[in-house]
Amino acid sequence: MREKKFANASQPTEFLDFDTREVRRFVRGVAPDHASPRERAVRLYQAVRDGIRYEIDGVDLSRRGLRASAVLRRGQGMCVHKAVLYAAVLRAAGVPSRLVLTDVRNHLSSQRLRLLLGGDVLHYHCLTSMWLDGRWIKASPAFDRATCRALGITPPEFDGRSDGLPHPYDSRGRQHMEFLRFYGEFVDLPYRMVIEGLRAAHPMLFADHAVLARSAPVNVAGGRN
Repeated sequence: MREKKFANASQPTEFLDFDTREVRRFVRGVAPDHASPRERAVRLYQAVRDGIRYEIDGVDLSRRGLRASAVLRRGQGMCVHKAVLYAAVLRAAGVPSRLVLTDVRNHLSSQRLRLLLGGDVLHYHCLTSMWLDGRWIKASPAFDRATCRALGITPPEFDGRSDGLPHPYDSRGRQHMEFLRFYGEFVDLPYRMVIEGLRAAHPMLFADHAVLARSAPVNVAGGRN
């Protein structure tokens, strides 16, 4: 019964391609079979958060570049890349997972990022949700420890019992991350929705001179999503 209930949140997809060799090898090295589902989820969270560097310069937003296996090979990415990878490795570890799309206001974003985004709101920020102990909980592995140290913020922790999301305030009491809107949860990345939404909300990200455009052959004309 459980397998049928969570079939859509447990299978490999175009972007959550955990049936690939590199993704399975990563999971075996981080989350041993003898660990509980919660322990595996926490270990994988830490491995994705700190093992994949948060980066927006030159990230690949093509369909191929947003596959979990490609993110793992590249070793870096922004929130959507890391959420996709985390959702994929959770499924490989036997934990049903989904992707969560939100709008967030980053009160501590840099001037350069504000110029790229056209403000302090990032549309289609991506999180991961997972089924643990009879309920869905959320986690965001986007910001690694090195990035958090540079920004003066505490990295979001995840214990497998409650949501592991960015802190609303930094270590000095300044407002940090504010969630504005939730678009829903998805069993695979809704590629066209995300890319077209980003293009509409943040056109500078896709300008000829923008860092995200340099190596991002974005294709929104075809595909299933």
